[in-house]
Amino acid sequence: MPPVLVIARLTVQESSRRRLLLALVILTLIVVGFSAWGFNKITTVTNSAGETLPTQQVDLITSQLLIVVTFMFSGVLALSAAVVAGPLISGEVESGLLLSMLARPLRRSEVVLGKWLGLGILVAAYAAGAATLELAAVDWATGYLPPHPIELTLFVAAEGLVLLSLGLLLSTRLSGITAGVIALVAWLMGWIAGVVGDIGTGLQNQALENVGVVSHLLLPSDGLWRGAIFAMEPDSLIAAMRAAGTFGRANPFAAVDPPPVPFLLWVAIWFALVLGLSIWSFRRREI
Repeated sequence: MPPVLVIARLTVQESSRRRLLLALVILTLIVVGFSAWGFNKITTVTNSAGETLPTQQVDLITSQLLIVVTFMFSGVLALSAAVVAGPLISGEVESGLLLSMLARPLRRSEVVLGKWLGLGILVAAYAAGAATLELAAVDWATGYLPPHPIELTLFVAAEGLVLLSLGLLLSTRLSGITAGVIALVAWLMGWIAGVVGDIGTGLQNQALENVGVVSHLLLPSDGLWRGAIFAMEPDSLIAAMRAAGTFGRANPFAAVDPPPVPFLLWVAIWFALVLGLSIWSFRRREI
């Protein structure tokens, strides 16, 4: 078996034994259960005439609440990826474990890629599992299913991989806690910058709009989150926001258009650049 895959397997096994993963699974099941109960209450809401809401209104309300719930899941995924990736390299350097590993015919690039691949599998597995459970709960409670569930899962998983990659890069130089905190703060700043960019679009202010564009290039997590939002919105809502013009684009929990293809290509390039920087930084670090 190639060394990269061996390290990836060991990383998965080590991470699976941590209590963080077990706590994450338990909390996810609790949130899915409570959200299913809450979504089911939407179907019992009545209007002034004492009649239950029509299907179109139920779908609209459900889609907006689902966006909020998914934002919480993406935040948990970002936090977990940052916390786990922070000490990924630095922790083993400080403990001396990597020194014994690198004494063998093992390249530092294989260590970086193997650890990224192992945690990337866990991030993708959690995103897919949480999305499947939540969408199944929403479908059971309201009968609503987002128009693009696969794209939704992919965008949320990619957002987690962005934080994982950034945390891994920082881990090659900084302590675990410092790297994790910086990665998490960067995610929050990226989201806030995206909101500022949306406000700039609504006000037709090019300077504010450029803030969002630059943030998406430096850290594409918010741009991927916009793609997840678009995947959850019903077509009727998207049409209404497009009819509203620029003001329809100023909502931080709404997306009028899917992520453009050039942005998605940049995300692939961004991953390659960050992994390349991680390998370069680790090679130059003294152990």
